[in-house]
Amino acid sequence: MLVQKTIPRIGLTLAHGHFKAREWVYVCAAGCCWPSGDLVTLRSPSLSEALPADANVGYDVMVFVGLERFLEHRQREEIRTALKQNYGVVLSEGEVSNLATRFTEYLARLHRERAPQFREALEQDGGWPLHVDATGEAGRGTVLAVLAGWRKWVLGSWKISTERADLILPCLRQVVERFGPPCAIMRDMGKAMTPAADALVSELSASIPVLTCHQHFLSDVGKDLLDPAHAELRSLFRRHKVRPKLRELVRELGRELGADIGDAREAVFEQLSQADAVRQIPAGADGGAFIRGFAQWVLDYKADAKGLGFPFDRPYLDFHDRALKAGRAINTFLANPPADKKAARLLRRMQRHLKPVTAEVPFRQVTKRLRQREELFDELRDVLRAASILQENETAEDLIKMRDGLDAFEKSLRQRRPARGPAQDTREAIDVILDHIETHRPNLFGHDIQLPKIAGGGVRLVARTNNLSENTFGTFKHGERERTGFKNLGHVLETIPAEALLATNLRDDDYVSILCGAIDKLPRAFAELDRKERESRLQNEAPQNTENELAPILSSSSLSKEDRRIVRTKEMNRFINDAAKPKRRRSPPSRLNPTGS
Repeated sequence: MLVQKTIPRIGLTLAHGHFKAREWVYVCAAGCCWPSGDLVTLRSPSLSEALPADANVGYDVMVFVGLERFLEHRQREEIRTALKQNYGVVLSEGEVSNLATRFTEYLARLHRERAPQFREALEQDGGWPLHVDATGEAGRGTVLAVLAGWRKWVLGSWKISTERADLILPCLRQVVERFGPPCAIMRDMGKAMTPAADALVSELSASIPVLTCHQHFLSDVGKDLLDPAHAELRSLFRRHKVRPKLRELVRELGRELGADIGDAREAVFEQLSQADAVRQIPAGADGGAFIRGFAQWVLDYKADAKGLGFPFDRPYLDFHDRALKAGRAINTFLANPPADKKAARLLRRMQRHLKPVTAEVPFRQVTKRLRQREELFDELRDVLRAASILQENETAEDLIKMRDGLDAFEKSLRQRRPARGPAQDTREAIDVILDHIETHRPNLFGHDIQLPKIAGGGVRLVARTNNLSENTFGTFKHGERERTGFKNLGHVLETIPAEALLATNLRDDDYVSILCGAIDKLPRAFAELDRKERESRLQNEAPQNTENELAPILSSSSLSKEDRRIVRTKEMNRFINDAAKPKRRRSPPSRLNPTGS
C-alpha cells in the first residue's frame, strides 16, 4: 500500500469534542480495483467509526440528539443546552433538526437490517398478533403503524395521505414479508382497515383470525343506539339556551363581586362546611357568591364523565340530571326563603332558567327514551366486560364465558323485543344491537391462539382491544404536545418522519438487545451500517432499499402537504386565472380589414 493522499478532517463527537484530524489514505501499489472499478484503498477505521463519510458531526452526537428528540420530546434549544453543558458541544438549531431526521433514517435502516433476528424472536414467542391502526389530526399527517401485540414493538410505520385500503394493504404486505405472517390481526372497524386485513388474510391463504376491537365495537353500537336521542336532548338544551343563560348569571355575579371574589369564595367554602348549610343561603355578597357557585356546579356537568367519550359518557344526560337536582334544591331553598331579597330574586331567576328542563314534557320524553337505550347498552358492555377498565389477566375460560354470555344476551333481546304495539323505540333499539352482533360476531372472538411446540405449547390470548396501538399514538402525541405547545398536531405529524415511531421501541430492553446490544452501542451500530453499505457498493452488489419503497403509491385525492406546495402558489392561481379569461372575439373580415384582426 502506498500513501495516495492526506485529507484534513474536522470532527465533533461527544467523546472528543471539537477536533482536527489528518487522515492518510493508502492505495494498492499494484493498482488493484474493486468490482465496482474503484481503486483498492485503505482509510482510518477509527475515524470512520466516529464520523459519517459525508459529515463532520459524529454518530454519538446524532444518537444523543435523536434520543432526546423522539424519546424525551425535547425542544431544539433544550437539546443544544444539554449538549453544551454536558459535553461542550455547540450546534445550531438547524443542525439539531438535521441530526434528528438523520437519526430516524439510520434507525429505520438498522431496524430493517435486524429484521431476520426480530423475526426469529417473534417465532420463538409462537408468533405475533398484528395490531394495525392509523392516526392524524383534523385530516392531516396520517401515520399508519403496525405493532407486534405480545412484544409491543412497532414493526413498521408509514406516512399515507388518507386511510384507504389500497394504501394500507401494501404496508401490511411489507411487514409480513419481513417478519413473517401473524397469528392474528387486531383492527378497528374502519372502512379501510377491514377490507385491507381481509385481503391480506386471503393472500396468505392461512387460517388467521381477523379480530374486531371490542372497544370499537361497543363504540359503534353505542353511537347508533344513543346518538339520535342524545342529539335530540342536545338540541333541546340549545333551543332553550339553558347553558348561555346560566353562564350569563355567573358572569354578572362575578362582575358584582369584583376584587372581593376571593373572600367570597372563602365564605362559601366555610358555609358549605357547616352541617346546616344545605338548606340555608347566606345573606349579602356571600349569598351572591353561593348562588354563583351553585350555577357553576350545574355547568360543570362534564365532571361526571369518566373520560371515555361518547357513547360511554353522555354529557347532556349528565347536564339534565344536574339541572333536575338543582331545580329540586332551589325549591328547597325557596321553601324557606333567605332574608336577603336579592338572594331570593337570584334564586328565582336561576329557577326560570332551569324551568324548561324541570317542567317541559319534551325533556322527559327524550330522557326516558335515552335511559331505556342506555340500559340496553350498559347490558352489552357488562357482557363484554368492558364497562370500566379491561382486565389484564383474562383466560381462555373467561372468553368462553363471554361468548356464552353474548349468546344469552342475544337470546334475551329477541325474547324482549315487542312484536307490535306502541313500543316502537324499544324495537328499534333492540334491532340496532342485534344487527351489530349478527354482522360482527365472526370477528368478535378467536383470541385464544394455540402456541407451537417451539414456544412451549399451550394457549396465549390476543388483546381484545386495539388499545396497544392507540396508547402508542397517544403517548407519542402527548410528548409532542408538551414539546410544541400545540393542541392540533396536524403540522407536526406532516413534518415528522414516520420512522420516528420506531424510536418508541428503544424503551424495550429486548428490542435494544437485538438491535445493537445496548443503547450506548447504537452509534457503533450506525457506523457498521455505513461500512457494510460501502462494501456492498465496492463489490458492485445491488444496494439494499433504504428508502420507503411504498412512496410512489402513497397518493390519493387528498390534499397532502406536498400537494399544497403546488396548489397554493401564486403561479398556480395566475396560470388558472389566465386560462379562464374570456377570449376576444375576432371581427369578421371586411374590405378594410381582410384578416379580421
